[in-house]
Amino acid sequence: MSEPPVDPTTTEAWARLAALADGFVPDLRSWFADDPGRVDRLTFTAGDLHVDLSKNLLGEQVLDALLALGEEVGLAARRDAMFAGEHINVTEDRAVLHTALRRPAGEPLEVDGQDVDADVHEVLRRVYDFADRVRSGAWTGVTGQRIRTVVNIGIGGSDLGPVMAYEALAPYRQDGLQCRFISNIDPTDAAQKLAGLDPATTLFIVSSKTFGTLETLTNARLCKAWLLDGLRAAGAIGDDDADAVARHFVAVSTALDKVAAFGIDPANAFGFWDWVGGRYSVDSAIGTSLVVAIGPERFAELLAGMHAIDEHVRTADPAANVPALMGLLNVWYVNFLGAQTHAVLPYAQLLHRFPAYLQQLTMESNGKGVRWDGTPVTTETGEVFWGEPGTNGQHAFFQLLHQGTLLVPADFIAVADPAYPLTDGDTDVHGLFLANFFAQTKALAFGKTADEVRAEGTAEAIVPARVFEGNRPTTSIMAPALTPSVLGQLIALYEHITFTQGVVWGIDSFDQWGVELGKQLAQQVAPAVAGDAEALAEQDPSTSALISYYLGHRDR
Repeated sequence: MSEPPVDPTTTEAWARLAALADGFVPDLRSWFADDPGRVDRLTFTAGDLHVDLSKNLLGEQVLDALLALGEEVGLAARRDAMFAGEHINVTEDRAVLHTALRRPAGEPLEVDGQDVDADVHEVLRRVYDFADRVRSGAWTGVTGQRIRTVVNIGIGGSDLGPVMAYEALAPYRQDGLQCRFISNIDPTDAAQKLAGLDPATTLFIVSSKTFGTLETLTNARLCKAWLLDGLRAAGAIGDDDADAVARHFVAVSTALDKVAAFGIDPANAFGFWDWVGGRYSVDSAIGTSLVVAIGPERFAELLAGMHAIDEHVRTADPAANVPALMGLLNVWYVNFLGAQTHAVLPYAQLLHRFPAYLQQLTMESNGKGVRWDGTPVTTETGEVFWGEPGTNGQHAFFQLLHQGTLLVPADFIAVADPAYPLTDGDTDVHGLFLANFFAQTKALAFGKTADEVRAEGTAEAIVPARVFEGNRPTTSIMAPALTPSVLGQLIALYEHITFTQGVVWGIDSFDQWGVELGKQLAQQVAPAVAGDAEALAEQDPSTSALISYYLGHRDR
């Protein structure tokens, strides 16, 4: 797929959308009042997900033009190329096959001469076998005690996915076995995550494809030292520490030579492939800590949920293809209505890390200024994704959503059956919680007029402050319960939303060169931070002054 992307601004659909946006005045109250079929027509099903788009700022003309835009930029062809394993990651000349990680076994797929199906399921089998041994107590530490804590060491996609899913699927974790996650190179992270742990019952998973990520390997060495020091202090090992490292460390990596040099048995290294981007990797061996926590059967349900959305994307009619519709809607907001941010508001406490997970997925994928052929983009690209769980957000930033001057499209996510169905006397607390979910999208859509405020007896002087203009766009996503399958469906939903936007903008959503420069410069700056006067003199004046301040105030 090396041909140039279609410039969306040259399409007929783009011109139609621009004309519709010129002088666009949304009126959700009237649209609902005049169109009794709006909700049914704009509510869709994808897997177990019930998705209501009716409170978005669109009518039939906008929707038709967005669907035409997807057709004119070749969205379906690009989607099919991705599923087939064509090298749509052009800057790295790679296939993009995270969808292959969740395909059922027995569906052959050969890419670049490799049997992808066989490779994926062989790694899954090994990960499942390892997880079963840890969960059953068959895998023990060097003292013969069973593992009680698994510590995942990774960063970016090697951390955000596993920790998000571990938090989301808390009710499915095995009792007596916990996971902790170390990612930040700030030593505080490792110190706090290791606090209170027993080295004899702790197992580390070092997650780094190349086994060379600075943060991950630094933290791995800190954890190795902590382990060996603790075991020696307890008299559990002597000078020979090889067996201790082998019993307490495994790796998710394909760099077997580096794994072995660290002291990890290469037989306990679980690999994945260059066609798996980090932010798309929770369903690969990167999810090993999650498999240990919830078990292979539940992890398989997560994969099945992701696959269900893949199949929906691959086969659904464009007018009912939920991720494509949501991605095209985001294009409408960004490129025609001037939105720059997008809120994700899970009314499910267990999804409290989901917005952070989506930040990497969306912004690392679509925060690009050149198209996949190297030419400059012709449109605004990407949005700042952010959010917090309801109802916490209501008492923080919802003021801006309701009465601020910025357009912030928002996705509200909720489940019908709670993980913890508690009551307050006779009150179903989950029902009270979801009353807020329903009320917030209603308030954002329909607001409150000045006459309605006056009718409440409000003094005229403060009527303007109590008016809610409404017409704030929201999407409501609901599911029966937060099961592993539903979590997988939510993850895949946003993967394909992100893909859709990338295709429209003509960018490569699967590389991330923008993260490299700062990392390279950190290595160059490090000698100056260590006190090398010559290296300090080579820095720009601002950086030099900041480092000098640090050196002057560091007391240990």
